[in-house]
Amino acid sequence: MGFFARLKEGLTKTRNSITEKVDQVLKTFKKVDEELFEELEEALITADIGVNTSMEIIDKLRKLTKEKKISDSSEVKGLLKQIIAEMLSSEESHLNVSGNPAVIMVIGVNGVGKTTSIAKIANKLKNSGKKVLLAAGDTFRAAAIDQLEVWGDRIGVDVIKHQEGADPAAVIYDAIQAARSRKMDVVICDTAGRLHTKKNLMEELRKVFKVIDRELPDADREVLLVLDATTGQNAVNQAKLFSEVAEITGIVLTKLDGTAKGGIVIAIKSEQNIPVKLIGVGEKIDDLQEFNPTEFVEAIFAE
Repeated sequence: MGFFARLKEGLTKTRNSITEKVDQVLKTFKKVDEELFEELEEALITADIGVNTSMEIIDKLRKLTKEKKISDSSEVKGLLKQIIAEMLSSEESHLNVSGNPAVIMVIGVNGVGKTTSIAKIANKLKNSGKKVLLAAGDTFRAAAIDQLEVWGDRIGVDVIKHQEGADPAAVIYDAIQAARSRKMDVVICDTAGRLHTKKNLMEELRKVFKVIDRELPDADREVLLVLDATTGQNAVNQAKLFSEVAEITGIVLTKLDGTAKGGIVIAIKSEQNIPVKLIGVGEKIDDLQEFNPTEFVEAIFAE
């Protein structure tokens, strides 16, 4: 099965949530008028696209139908797809890892699939010919270190680790030195996901970034925030909070295949203006793929 077919299958619940509601409205209202726009707005809000984003989409739809002099509701769906695809498109949707070595910092609360995402990203980069090293920077939990090691063994990638409770910045420092001496292309760093102690997390990340700035001042750097799509609007709140402690360059959205709340992709991009770079639509190691806005919208609105 190709990725688009898997994406379409993975987004079944989201498609049912969004498309069924939109189709129902378009069948009920034959002509394009204010009542249609209001019903469509409500359909989008209830599909986890968020109030502000839904209002923005409908505002754009109003303008576009007026410009194109569209009066038949059957032509509205195409415009809706176009508006959403444009909102999701970003110049920065690819991973920036051309440096020597490049650094990917992965952040996110515990339980969102952070360690698994790191393994999937490492596997993806390794398969594209890059030499990858993992850094077990979540020293807060012994389980996180062990889990990363298990994944490292499974995909054939080395892991630099210290014992539980060690200074994360020291782990990252050692990983950078190892990456240099072994001529690695990418270092992927795990971090602790303790957002409830925001001050500690801020301090920890600041120290880690200081090490990277000092040791690899010219390196390409990605700061990826892992979010669980099944948490819906809560994912938007997490993106907002983490944006306060780090300069996030992209979102990794996991568990899209298990939720009707895939509309959250649109809300995150619109409200936080952070590009979604990778999406997960399954449990398999190759089920984390680069985000393609056009394919995503096609999969959501597929018949």
